[in-house]
Amino acid sequence: MSYTHFKFELDGDGIALITFDSPNVSMNVLSASVMAELGQIVDKIGSDDAIKGAVITSGKKAFCAGADLSELGSGMMDLKGLSEEEAKQKLFDTAFRLNSQLRALETCGKPVAAAINGLALGGGFEVTLACHYRVMANDTGAKLGLPEALVGVLPGGGGTQRLPRLVGVMNAAPVMLQGKQLDADTAKQQGVVHEVAPVSEIVAKAKELVKANPLGSKQPWDQDKFKIPGGGPFHPAGMQIFGGASPMLLKETYGNYPAQRYILSCVYEGLQVPIDAGLRIESRYFTKLLMRPESRNMIRSLFLSKQSLDKGSRRPAGQEKSEIKKIGVIGAGFMGAGITTVSAQAGIEVVLIDVNQEGADKGKQHAVDFFAKGVKRGKITEDKAKKLADLITATTDYGALKDVDLVVEAVFENSELKAEITKKAEAVMPKGAIFGSNTSTIPISSLAKASERPDNFIGIHFFSPVEKMNLVELIVGEKTGDLAVSRAIDFVGKIKKTPIVVADTRGFYANRCVMRYIEQGMYLLTEGVKPALIENAAKMAGMPVGPLSLQDEVAIDLGYKVLQQTKKDLGDQFEDTPNAQVIEKMYELGRYGRKNGKGFYVYEEGGKRLWDDLDQFAPNGELLPADQQPSVGEIKDRILYAQAIEAARTMAEGIVEDPREADVGSILGWGFAPYTGGVISFIDTVGTEKFVTRADELAKKYGKPFEVPQLLRDMAAKKETFYARFAPKKAA
Repeated sequence: MSYTHFKFELDGDGIALITFDSPNVSMNVLSASVMAELGQIVDKIGSDDAIKGAVITSGKKAFCAGADLSELGSGMMDLKGLSEEEAKQKLFDTAFRLNSQLRALETCGKPVAAAINGLALGGGFEVTLACHYRVMANDTGAKLGLPEALVGVLPGGGGTQRLPRLVGVMNAAPVMLQGKQLDADTAKQQGVVHEVAPVSEIVAKAKELVKANPLGSKQPWDQDKFKIPGGGPFHPAGMQIFGGASPMLLKETYGNYPAQRYILSCVYEGLQVPIDAGLRIESRYFTKLLMRPESRNMIRSLFLSKQSLDKGSRRPAGQEKSEIKKIGVIGAGFMGAGITTVSAQAGIEVVLIDVNQEGADKGKQHAVDFFAKGVKRGKITEDKAKKLADLITATTDYGALKDVDLVVEAVFENSELKAEITKKAEAVMPKGAIFGSNTSTIPISSLAKASERPDNFIGIHFFSPVEKMNLVELIVGEKTGDLAVSRAIDFVGKIKKTPIVVADTRGFYANRCVMRYIEQGMYLLTEGVKPALIENAAKMAGMPVGPLSLQDEVAIDLGYKVLQQTKKDLGDQFEDTPNAQVIEKMYELGRYGRKNGKGFYVYEEGGKRLWDDLDQFAPNGELLPADQQPSVGEIKDRILYAQAIEAARTMAEGIVEDPREADVGSILGWGFAPYTGGVISFIDTVGTEKFVTRADELAKKYGKPFEVPQLLRDMAAKKETFYARFAPKKAA
């Protein structure tokens, strides 16, 4: 019998080699058709007397990337119109089907080994856990992991039951709850895999284990007198683990992420019963989780939408994909050096230009140091690090731009300076090359006035630090052409970042929204709210850091420079705010943020603490009495609603056209509460009608930041959602 997704070969010893190799895809995933074929293969292994055992491996670079979340997302759409009970039953049947098939694999009566040649994540890892033996390659960068919690779901193929039974709850917890990945050596040390070997030997070693069959074709948990390593829930050691796990989880997540909580429940309940019952418990919690909006939203935004954007879904129609081989970066400061680093890391040749050679060399050294850290951590070899560094030419000579495909300008926020650089670069750039400005606030159409080729002029806005932040905002000016957009998307894709395409306006999309977040911190400060309450309530709302801490990170002096440029550009139209007043005062005091060790926080060896003199910004220099401080819930609403309302404004103005970009951009760009699925999903989940009602309550108390656009009122009247009204655009 032939298979679509697998190759089946039987050797002279009766050992079947099953090679997972789905056609027309770069990576194996567990789809419904894959699982159906695997079920057929398991039946064949168990029923055919000629087969003495089996080895499962992959024909691709990675073993398996896990479940097909695209298929899961489509399945969620199919639940519409079903009753709650019908939907639950359908989800449970789907989830339990995978568990049933993997349970059939490990109870087929024949020894089965996994030869793990590369990455095995999620369902891919769970397939290997259902095998009796595991051999892992130590020379391919292979990793094992269960990242489901990071996208709002839990391992649904027995991961919450097999892994803790195999290595104990203590070792399993970081993998399940935090998405920690195990390399070959760690996996061997913890007992996850039986052997490690070069990739060329893993199949042979796996066959040896099958022949020897020391487990007798039974998993440890199916053996007599099995005990959970480290103790189960009622063992003294186990009780200690579970007793500390819940408060630690609450401290880290503030109860915003049900996936982690449900995983812990799966483990706690499942380890008290035989594995068959434990698998049913897992499927039940998997179903319960998928019925929650947090999971649906996170799957949509953090996987489906992000994946679509990464693949270039916003590429203009008629534009072919291009190869970016060489770029220029003008400005070797922190941002320019970061852009240079990630570009060289992607194999792109980089010309790094600064006003003097010392500055250019310093920018290149930033990249060299970054690659050296990679060597130290074992991620790349010294030879590779040298080759990456050699891709960078540090110079003051604009003539070196004569053969680049794209230029990124990354100097500080000054329109005159950016105009001067544009002219100097365009004088030597190839006619078809693209010029991108990394401005964070200045409108692209304004900057493009200095260009002789405004159709090839675009905003390419990176986020700091460039090496860590995955979002790049592409800003389309009034005259920006499709070629510029397409070429910029190709560049962002090559450096493994996620692009969103937005229209031109001051602050664009991300900075407009994140400023509403920072502003609320300043407003609250000037109202006399305790600084610690502001910061902690923000983190409880799901933000990664408080608004005062964030302003320190992006630099107060940069905020001051942006403010002055905005004042200059807007003239009489500029509206003074408490935010502007606080920033100007902090600048006068020489408090620039983390960069100089003093901002809203004081940075000391070993940590940071809030500055003691922040009460000077409160009315009359005194904080509100304890009984007049706002509730945590009130502050959380102000923080989340201010950002979401601004996002709604950008969609009303046509700055953002696709709710997927608004959501993905908000999570990747400034860390908007990931459990919500992003700013737009947050509004849709609350419901536009309820959202507007609450926004109006906040507007009465706190004014303009909470005034909703007419679009939102119109949608509330019709009970519309953004995802229904603004159907995501399909790829060209």
